[in-house]
Amino acid sequence: MDKTNQSLKEMGITDPKERIKALTDHASRVVIDPNIAPKRYYRTGVEMVRLADMNMQDGSYENAFTLYMKFITLFVDKIRGHPQYNSVSTKDKAMNKDALRIVIPKAEKLKKQLLEQYQAEFDKYLEDLKERERIERERLRQEELQRQKEEENKRNKMAALAAVKAAKTAITVNVPMETKHLPSIAPKTVINLANDDKALKTSKEIKTPTVDRSTKPSLLTSNGLSLRDIILPTKLMHNFLTLAFSNTTSNKETCGILAGRLERNKLMVTHLLIPEQTGTPDSCTTHNEEDIFDYQDQHNLITLGWIHTHPTQTAFLSSVDLHTHCAYQLMMAEAIAIVCAPKYDETGFFILTPDYGLDFIANCRETGFHPHPTEPPLYTVNIS
Repeated sequence: MDKTNQSLKEMGITDPKERIKALTDHASRVVIDPNIAPKRYYRTGVEMVRLADMNMQDGSYENAFTLYMKFITLFVDKIRGHPQYNSVSTKDKAMNKDALRIVIPKAEKLKKQLLEQYQAEFDKYLEDLKERERIERERLRQEELQRQKEEENKRNKMAALAAVKAAKTAITVNVPMETKHLPSIAPKTVINLANDDKALKTSKEIKTPTVDRSTKPSLLTSNGLSLRDIILPTKLMHNFLTLAFSNTTSNKETCGILAGRLERNKLMVTHLLIPEQTGTPDSCTTHNEEDIFDYQDQHNLITLGWIHTHPTQTAFLSSVDLHTHCAYQLMMAEAIAIVCAPKYDETGFFILTPDYGLDFIANCRETGFHPHPTEPPLYTVNIS
């Protein structure tokens, strides 16, 4: 690695191929949980491609590429390792195969496009860096010239003072003891060096060009991409609790799906979908999920998270909740879990930490209610 690349590396700036590799590595982090039915993965794949296409339309090419690559990783490399893979219907496999025929060329084309974009950004950044270095060298050169000029002026001044002193000494030696007062003589000529073309002129001020820092290659976060905002309707929780009131008074949990669209690089929750379900004081099981899937397909909606109640407890994520949410967040990093605890007038907003909690839960093979370590934190939470 040459000194320039090493310096850029230390500054956190990576070359185009390394940036693509970071996105690809992030996409390959898909983990297959044997406790999740394979049909759920195939369903998630449909939404994954839908969200990727939305990102393409929105101009979020890095997010689109990551989702396409995640889809390819899941259904080319990982899904066959699921212990229940043979239970997948022939129809689902055929539809997935058709989708791969479309997605793989899209991903390759997008990879080439991103490489060209990254290279252009990288070249522009190096060009700006060289210009800044040239300006700095010129500034130092001008400072050195100014220093030399000041030293020369100082030497000339000292030489002139020495000459005057020597002349005074000579006059003193030759002046007779009896001095005469001579009439004062006004100088006949005054030489103004200020307008002399041969006089030294101060160097012109060097104007530093404005550097557009937006051309600097963007830096990747630890998980490859920064998380986007999820926008929730103000009446979402109120409407959900109203729908869940009957179950809540019967001490039964209620759950719903948060669905919506990508608009201007923001994830907008536009629909609250309540599937057919059976609730208990500490769990909620959904049925006939195909009805929800069909509705989302008809209205071009993507799953952005889920919401459920704790009728008698505070707002927190149980171990079962953590595993449930992990499946959502593995497919979409921004997926959110909302817990409403009406008895305590609490609402919690949760997301697994992308640098620790997500991988920890994805690799946990325990089922049912079981303990998890509390340090470091597995998730972040905002209670309102």
